[in-house]
Amino acid sequence: MYSFKNDYSESAHPRLLNALIETNMEQVEGYGQDCYSLQAVEILKQIIKRNDIDIHFLSGGTQTNLTALSAFLRPHEAVISASTGHILVHETGAIEATGHKIIAIEVDDGKLNPNHIKAAVDMHEDEHMVKPKLVYISNPTEIGSIYTKYELEQLNKCCRENNLFLFVDGARLGSALCSEENDLTLADMGGLVDAFYIGGTKNGALLGEALVICNNLLKNDFRYHMKQKGAMLAKGKVLGIQFLELFKDDLYFGLARHANEMAGLLRQEISRAGYRFLTHSPSNQIFPVLPNWLITKLQKRYSFYVWGKVDEDHSAIRLVTSWATKKEAVLSFIDDLKNAIA
Repeated sequence: MYSFKNDYSESAHPRLLNALIETNMEQVEGYGQDCYSLQAVEILKQIIKRNDIDIHFLSGGTQTNLTALSAFLRPHEAVISASTGHILVHETGAIEATGHKIIAIEVDDGKLNPNHIKAAVDMHEDEHMVKPKLVYISNPTEIGSIYTKYELEQLNKCCRENNLFLFVDGARLGSALCSEENDLTLADMGGLVDAFYIGGTKNGALLGEALVICNNLLKNDFRYHMKQKGAMLAKGKVLGIQFLELFKDDLYFGLARHANEMAGLLRQEISRAGYRFLTHSPSNQIFPVLPNWLITKLQKRYSFYVWGKVDEDHSAIRLVTSWATKKEAVLSFIDDLKNAIA
């Protein structure tokens, strides 16, 4: 049984494990103040091309979202998110548990645009309602679509005009930046959003996300918020060492490119077999629409999520590839699909 359920089933890329083993017995400062974490921060600042940003390492995506958003917002302020947003659907009400409402916007392609944002702002017109203050997007989105530089520029402009913060969930940011359709860089991200994070957990790290705070208004006392939310690891070097290893050369992007290539191979051959897709997804998540009988056959050898029913006879499934996905497994899936059809 080979899994296409997610991109974090394997523990970590061997280089990261080796780096952790080699530094295992070294005594260093705790709570993210170790030499490895500080070096990783400097490398990321060079890549993002900004020395005035703050970078913090946290253990996971949900923890990063709830720590950041609760720190950035006052008690009466709310978050605007697509209805498919991860914080709305798959984080067990973590944001709401911090006291902040999420304003859900129905979208077709997983992406917010300025019209969506303006409608949400106009709808909340006085102090009897929550006040929209932060726009949450993820890149890629929950359904695999990605934002272009132009789209991010338009969101940036809209947020500035409406006094809103723009936050990007980057749990799979590597996949977005390495997509063949992408025209964004980490440096672009640093200039267009108020805060974002670079996901490690889903791109070769044992655990860890790097939160980048670009707006000076959001930086103050952030480590206090981390400590209060249980996000400040005593053994912070475990995170810093991994990000140093990922970004001291092209490893981070190489791993993301591999995940995308494996998804591209699946996408190409499933399309050739005559099947359509639920969404346009140029990242490492794809959503083919298949006959239910074929899904049942494939489930005998592969694990994946059935995303949703399309009609009485067809359903959409989600296939996720990762930095560790074996090409042999992808080719085997394709062969089994073709043989089942035959």
